[in-house]
Amino acid sequence: MAHSFKHYFLVFVRGLAMGAADVVPGVSGGTIAFITGIYEELINSIKSIGPQTLVTLVKRGPAAAWQEINGNFLLAVFAGIVTSAITLAGVIEYALQNHPILVWSFFWGLVLASVWHLLKQFRPLTPTLWAWLVVGMAIALAISVLRPVALPGHWWVMALGGSVAICAMILPGVSGSFILLLLGLYSVFIEALSNLQLGLLASFVLGAGLGLLLFSRFLAWLLRHYHNPTLAVLTGFLLGSLNVIWPWKQVIETRLDRHGEEIPVVQQNLLPWQFTEATGEPNYLIMAIIAAVVGLVMVLAIEFISRK
Repeated sequence: MAHSFKHYFLVFVRGLAMGAADVVPGVSGGTIAFITGIYEELINSIKSIGPQTLVTLVKRGPAAAWQEINGNFLLAVFAGIVTSAITLAGVIEYALQNHPILVWSFFWGLVLASVWHLLKQFRPLTPTLWAWLVVGMAIALAISVLRPVALPGHWWVMALGGSVAICAMILPGVSGSFILLLLGLYSVFIEALSNLQLGLLASFVLGAGLGLLLFSRFLAWLLRHYHNPTLAVLTGFLLGSLNVIWPWKQVIETRLDRHGEEIPVVQQNLLPWQFTEATGEPNYLIMAIIAAVVGLVMVLAIEFISRK
């Protein structure tokens, strides 16, 4: 089915949003794909790339192979992700350093509204689906309390990190950036993006590409054979991620990165007034609520537009 330039431009915009989300530890680009309604098409399009693509290329030519893998769609999505990751890495880093409560509040409202939106898709929401949802939430919560390690920033480690992180990036509620943080590679990755360190970035992309091709096949199989249970687990991932992106946190333990800068290793969630008492810093509660409402309204607006 042929689509217009406008259609692919909107897919590109979704890719921009996915890239921005992937830069933030705790937020998943897969969440954005889920919210904007392109998740299953994305997984199935990636899954279609394989040895059969080369056979089609040789026998029927580049145009047929491009159509077989839904090339225009994938190009629009990944062009958006790469553009966003390169251009917004510095902006996101600045916002997280200077206005973390507002950034996390925005994403908290966005994810919460997404969970509500997804729960409406299940008719009826049976006890079995509730059980799968709890399983997904438990997995996400378990990941959120793991302690980070410190792996060296070598090219082969970046390739390994990319293959693991990309699997998380296409799972709603499981953040690829958070996985990089657990591996101790997040600051290395952000520095490589900001300074365009092509060797490390190429290693990351190579690992991510291999991981994506393998994991997308597994996800596509699950969605084809166990559609509703899989969606319930993914919705549980989203619910569990709310613990990771809670805006008011107290740092319990830090670690020096390779530049001698302190990064948080263990954090504790606090209520807004507890945050002020523990840290002596303002909790920006009113502004945080506004930011969360903006995120919530964005999801509702996307849902409304998609119905139209």
